[in-house]
Amino acid sequence: MSNSNTEPLTWEELRELQVIPTPSIANAIETFRVRPRNEGVSDGTIRPQFPELGPMVGYAATATIRTNDEPPPGHAVTRWDTVQHVLSTPAPRILVVEDLDPEARRLGALWGEVQSNTFKRLGCAGTITNGAVRDLDEVRALGFQLYASRVVPSHAYVHYVEVGAPVTVAGVQIRPGDLLHADQHGFVTIPQEIARNVVAAVRAIEEDERKRIGRLYAPDFDPEELRQ
Repeated sequence: MSNSNTEPLTWEELRELQVIPTPSIANAIETFRVRPRNEGVSDGTIRPQFPELGPMVGYAATATIRTNDEPPPGHAVTRWDTVQHVLSTPAPRILVVEDLDPEARRLGALWGEVQSNTFKRLGCAGTITNGAVRDLDEVRALGFQLYASRVVPSHAYVHYVEVGAPVTVAGVQIRPGDLLHADQHGFVTIPQEIARNVVAAVRAIEEDERKRIGRLYAPDFDPEELRQ
């Protein structure tokens, strides 16, 4: 029998998550004590190009690329391999791409107008990469989110290296199928064993915070209360 705690969330459950800011998701995850607080959270080295699009939620499809050098002779990993991997991932999907080149040599963008249209059509909400992106006006109009470390004009020698293996982006190791939540602050991975309980935890924390903040502005507030 399958375990309902590890089955993909329903669209209704995903929509509930999507209206919550990522810091609130991170706060809620901490209450379950399923991992250290400094794991599963992005380190600030990548940023959303279109923060006005709001939070993004989806399951990770993964790939690695290089952009600085031409692919070696006999190179056989293609976009079709990525397409097949993406389609095997529960929807909605987020393609997470690790650029393996040294940081100073990530000179080409896999993500631009064509790739964003292609993968949006395949059920991706956006991409997260430690590499570069381009064609910002066209991709913004599409409503496809790009998280990246930089913006460049060229695709250089971009090519896939591996598809469907764990990647590390912004200090977070991401495995295929991981549930991701991202907004203007960065992203977190949501452990699937607690995913269905995160919204309730967020609501409980928000209620407690409202009471605490409200107390700060109460007429009889005494700073001594902050000793507690």
